[in-house]
Amino acid sequence: MTEPAPDSAATSAAAAARHAERYGTKPPARRVWIAVLLGVGVVIAGFGVAFLGWQKYGPKAIETEQLGYVVVDDATIDVRIKVTRAEPERDVVCFVRAMDRDGAEVGRREVLIPGSAHGSVQVSTTIKSSARPSAGDIYGCTEEVPGYLRLP
Repeated sequence: MTEPAPDSAATSAAAAARHAERYGTKPPARRVWIAVLLGVGVVIAGFGVAFLGWQKYGPKAIETEQLGYVVVDDATIDVRIKVTRAEPERDVVCFVRAMDRDGAEVGRREVLIPGSAHGSVQVSTTIKSSARPSAGDIYGCTEEVPGYLRLP
């Protein structure tokens, strides 16, 4: 004789009751708090990475572009640059340098770019060098103009 199959619904309910008695019906509060804190931490870290990326690669107050250079003689080079400012009315100073064949700096000049109505200006400057220059370069620009370069 075969025995009747146990009621699957009753077996499932009994198993669920045993599971609830052993482990409880709610997840522990500690696990929930850990998940929430981890989620908040990931969001804050994402905002931090986005801010650092924007700070490094986002728009700058002063953008520069080298337009070209001409070696005049063994001790002179003419360099053309383009400077774009977020605040065109402010004076800026750019450091332009002459480099030799090995890339060593052999001359440098500070160039004052007075404020203007135009956001972008092109400037040419002549740099005297201590050795034959083979290239010109923009080292950088700043809005912190030294007193000896300010116009009266």
